[in-house]
Amino acid sequence: MQKYNKFITNITELIEKGLYTSKDLKKEVQDNIKFKLENIVNKLNLVSREEFEVQKKIIEKLQKSLEKVSKKTKKIVKKKLVG
Repeated sequence: MQKYNKFITNITELIEKGLYTSKDLKKEVQDNIKFKLENIVNKLNLVSREEFEVQKKIIEKLQKSLEKVSKKTKKIVKKKLVG
């Protein structure tokens, strides 16, 4: 919060001195928001759509393999119980 207050104070001083135009202010605010947003996204540790799709396909393959192994295991258990 202190950083935010300092930022506002600095901008206010520059505007009062006439060193900042409204375009400069707009750009400064946009850059600041963009920087904060990028920090938040990086902290979330998100993956790209491509990485997500690759992982999705790997999981689908593993699920199919697991189903096959499960069916084979059930057949073996059934044979041992019957036989």
